[in-house]
Amino acid sequence: MTSQCGEAMASASTTSPRSSDLLTWYDRHRRTLPWRAEPGETADPYAVWLSEIMLQQTTVATVGPYYRAFLERWPDVTALAVAPLDDVLAMWSGLGYYARARRLHQCARQVVEEHGGRFPETEAQLLNLPGIGAYTAAAIAAIAFDARAVVIDGNVERVIARLFAVTDPLPPAKKTIRHHADALTPQNRAGDFAQAMMDLGATVCTPRNPACGICPWRDVCQGRHQGIAADLPRFVPKKPRPQRHGLAFWLARPDGAVLLRRRPEEGLLGGMLEVPSTPWRDDVWSLDEALTHAPVAAEWLLLPGVVRHGFTHFALDFQVAAAEVSDGDGSWYRPETDQDLALPTMTRKIIRHARSQL
Repeated sequence: MTSQCGEAMASASTTSPRSSDLLTWYDRHRRTLPWRAEPGETADPYAVWLSEIMLQQTTVATVGPYYRAFLERWPDVTALAVAPLDDVLAMWSGLGYYARARRLHQCARQVVEEHGGRFPETEAQLLNLPGIGAYTAAAIAAIAFDARAVVIDGNVERVIARLFAVTDPLPPAKKTIRHHADALTPQNRAGDFAQAMMDLGATVCTPRNPACGICPWRDVCQGRHQGIAADLPRFVPKKPRPQRHGLAFWLARPDGAVLLRRRPEEGLLGGMLEVPSTPWRDDVWSLDEALTHAPVAAEWLLLPGVVRHGFTHFALDFQVAAAEVSDGDGSWYRPETDQDLALPTMTRKIIRHARSQL
């Protein structure tokens, strides 16, 4: 019995996975998502594009409310194209990675101006649009237009690494994973296959404690048969994030308005509002040396505590100094009542800290 069982396992482990098995599973277990077309319906390219941009480095649970709000306010690409950029940035506030919102607006305008309000259908054409990289172009081509495209995100990388027991670490193993994904992608139902791979990675082949027993590819998964599925994919160790420091200047008027400034259009948090601050550097600022960057000469008081914020490539700590003036030049706002302000999370943290300490 043991010998027969072992032979059966060995035979199963050498059988190639079939895309049809995954599609059959998807037809039964597909997730219902706000941007996903129902079975038999044609996907809306605008909905697919909008959701894919929002989902970059953001979870499905977080994106849902933002997606619905965007779609309610700007139901098609033409409506979004004519919207003021500040309105788009304000609606995006809290999603992070604000360059995505700027490119989203640029892309909408380009689709309207150069393509008559219709998204191009090929990966090559889509790649010419702002904010659309290789993954997003493939996803839109496959899901919105059912073109055969190899769609690879983090979920797909994990599924493929386990399915074919790819033990080389990422990112060097990306070429190998793409080769396997390409071989699996069917000529027909490419959009459904792409979404099925995402669903499998999100609900079954999860980062921790994968539910191998209910996976449609459980009998052909090489990682499972080798007992290493849960350890894959492997990654090249990341370097520690650098730590940077800044000092923010909370300047308030007696009527409660505070001074904010707009960041440069290009670069990190481009075009967003912030509390004026020193440059960000490796060393902690003393108040005396920071005062050369203060927006006005005033009696600045260093508040207790530190505001911490993380970006992808570095961590940032802010001290906050506060002062009050009767009036002054610049842009003054009441963040608590001005709901349409384009405030990034970093700025909101500084505002909350200053309010709590004063």
